[in-house]
Amino acid sequence: MNKAIYTVGAWSAILAFVATLAFFFVQLLQLLGWLSFPLDQILIYGFSLCIPVPFLLAMLALHYAAPPDKKFWSHAALIFTELYVVFVTSNYVVQLATVIPMTLRGHAEEIRNLIQTPHSLFWDFDALGYIFMGLATLFAMPVFKQQGFQKWVRYSFLIHALVTPLIAFVYFYPVFSDALLLIAIPWGITAPLAMLMLAIVFRKQAGLSLGQTLGKKEKL
Repeated sequence: MNKAIYTVGAWSAILAFVATLAFFFVQLLQLLGWLSFPLDQILIYGFSLCIPVPFLLAMLALHYAAPPDKKFWSHAALIFTELYVVFVTSNYVVQLATVIPMTLRGHAEEIRNLIQTPHSLFWDFDALGYIFMGLATLFAMPVFKQQGFQKWVRYSFLIHALVTPLIAFVYFYPVFSDALLLIAIPWGITAPLAMLMLAIVFRKQAGLSLGQTLGKKEKL
């Protein structure tokens, strides 16, 4: 296995870890009323946009690191990751490049259908993105062994996947409120934790051959 793949995977997972933490921090500041438009949305969508590509590269590296008998699971995880990336990047680019600038110029009514408000088109895009991200970690779980450090990576992916129904509930509950958003707080812990654990396992695997990594005898 090319050592560069592990290096890219590790750094990508670290970048995704930092971006998810930054997004969660900004979200908390907004809920506390310490940030207001347009800074809150610029920061939220900006940091959110920093997550998809690193997450995609990390999952791609995981697919290449997986042994042949686990390629189905890593490939499924990669497909769900791609769906996550398409939905959320479409949303965040529209909000940052169109909605916020047009709103600041006083033309919000002209692009009303593009604004991410509860149960709007891009609200549903965001919801689907988070759901697909959760499914990606769920399907990636079997790639990791149930021993050594990989066991803890496996658990972190499982815990993050289990938060997905909470995300779906928050997004699709008929009446949205800031109090309802608090239900999704565990995501702010499980998402960065999963990325941090993945970065660590890539670092541990750096320099080892494929047969020594996710499928064989070593204890990480």
